[in-house]
Formats: sequence, structure tokens, C-alpha cells
Amino acid sequence: HQMTLYNAINISNPTGLNHDSVFYAVLPTFHTGGLNLYTNPMFYHGGVAIIPRQFDPAATLEALASDELGVTHFFGVPSIYLFLSQQAGFDAADLSRIHSWGCGGAPMPVALLQKYAARGIIIQLGFGMTETSPTVFLIDKRRSLEKPSSVGKPLMYTSVRVVDEGFNDVAPGEIGEVIIGGPNITPGYWKRPDANAANFTTDEYGMRWIHSGDAGTVDDEGCIYVVDRYKDMYISGGENVYPAEVEQVLFNIPDVADAAVIGIPDERWGESGLAILVLKPGCAIEPEAVITFCRANLAKYKTPKAVVLIDVIPRNAAGKVLKRELRARYVPAQSDESK
Repeated sequence: HQMTLYNAINISNPTGLNHDSVFYAVLPTFHTGGLNLYTNPMFYHGGVAIIPRQFDPAATLEALASDELGVTHFFGVPSIYLFLSQQAGFDAADLSRIHSWGCGGAPMPVALLQKYAARGIIIQLGFGMTETSPTVFLIDKRRSLEKPSSVGKPLMYTSVRVVDEGFNDVAPGEIGEVIIGGPNITPGYWKRPDANAANFTTDEYGMRWIHSGDAGTVDDEGCIYVVDRYKDMYISGGENVYPAEVEQVLFNIPDVADAAVIGIPDERWGESGLAILVLKPGCAIEPEAVITFCRANLAKYKTPKAVVLIDVIPRNAAGKVLKRELRARYVPAQSDESK
């Protein structure tokens, strides 16, 4: 209950949630994203939460543009924003009543951010976990386009550090693990002392920190950049490759509708990248053209060595790419636990 309370307080400042707010909830409410972003905060404020039976892109776009519903707040994962932008009526829909657009759950393609920005829609990127209730970040509107790959600074009742293996803060620009502390953090895993010992650290000042498992950096201003999940990172020729960076480049290819990158075994380099793409309807592209595009925009060791085209990239109910399924499909001999 303390986590839920502090999440409602934390999320209200960057979004402007209040008793007049009308929120359209498209994320499943059995998940912390749908429940606490922002359905529970609506109870806290006495506002309105509209919960459709299921997410349908066309119906959602119609609801967001409805004068009768008067939606003021929306939160989605990147795939939802992608599906909305691909609707035939997207460019003509009047979305001016909505003054807060939030996004989290996965890295947001900068190209997609810019597509919404061209319509005057500023999407605020956030970051969180079930264990953090979930809100840790939601970047302010001023920085959202200045630093499109950043989640900004931690919110009011949350502390964040980026640390090395020795639990020391890393210098700006260096990669470390994002750790989180504050009253919005879970008291622990139910009857799992092993998980509690592995995932929490108490420092010399008595501050209790949860290890996110996410790689991140901090800039000179104190803004955080979540690079990727450590378990999704692969090593090519002795260099760490974070798939999220490669995926950002792939989304800049005009014919690409959706993208994911995983590491696959490579006899020469240990591992190399496999780009898994979904193309827009009616589009076609040669794998070599994809690789050439990446080579022009990425370091050589980050450039995927192979490309496959599929109809749908698997995602869970919260919209996150199920990379374990992709690894099982394209690297059958390698278990997910080994990554």
C-alpha cells in the first residue's frame, strides 16, 4: 500500500494528474503498468479511468479523439504508440485535448518520438519495475525532445544511482547498473530469501537499494539513460553490444514497422547480431540493404551480420518483446538462462 501511495504522488507531478483528469487505460490491469499507470492514481485523485475490454488501435484512436469522453491522459508502451501511428486516421485525428502522453516498458524509437512531435505531441519517456511500484522516471516535457533517449531524473520520492561492480557511482558517460531506493520500493519477494539476498543491497548509510538488472549511464546534468537489459547484451569480438541501440537505428529504415535484435553464436566473433524485422504492408527490403544501412550508422562490431523477416514480433501482455522466444526460435541450442 505504501508503494501504491508513493507511486500516485510521484507520477502526479510530471503528468499533472488531478481530480479533473480523464485517463484511457489500454495496458492490462493485472500488470503493474496498467494498474498503477495511471488507474490507481485516478482513485487517489478522484479522477476518471476509462478501461476498455481490450486494446484495439482503431478503437483507441477513436476514443482519444472523442469529444464525449474528453480524455486528458494516456500511457502506453512503444508498440502501442507504433500501432496507433500506423492507423489510417492518425494524421487527421484531433488529439489536442490530451495534455499528457506517457510511455515506458521498453526503449522508444527516436523516429517514432519525432513522428508524434511533428503533430505537436510530446511523449514523456519513463522507466520502472513491478518492484518499484513502478514509477522511477518520467522525463519532463522540456527535456523529452532535447534528450530523446533519456528517461530524465528520478521522481520526487525516489533515489537512483548508476554503479559499477564495486557499488561505486560511475562517471558520466560510463555504463553501470541502475539501482533504485526509496519508499516506493517493494519490501521484498514473498518467501524468497534467496531472491532478496541477490537483488537488494543496503549501503553504509542504511539505504536499501534494489538492483534493476538494467545497464545505464548518467550525463553531466544528472539525467539517466537506460541502455538495455544486461541479459539482452551480447559480446561480439570482445565488445559489449546493447541491442536497444541497434534497434533504434533499424527503426529509421522507412520500410521497417517493428524490430528486435538478439545475439547469435558466431564462429569468428563469439556472437554477432541478428536483426529480426517486421516490414510495413506492401514493403520489401533486401537483407544486405539493412546491413548496409546499419554499417553507415553504427560501429562495425554493432552492425548485425544477419537479417530475418517475420510477420509479428512476439510480445507479452505489457508490450515487451519476448526475446527469450526469439532466442529459442533462432538459437535453439542456447537456453535463455545462459544469457
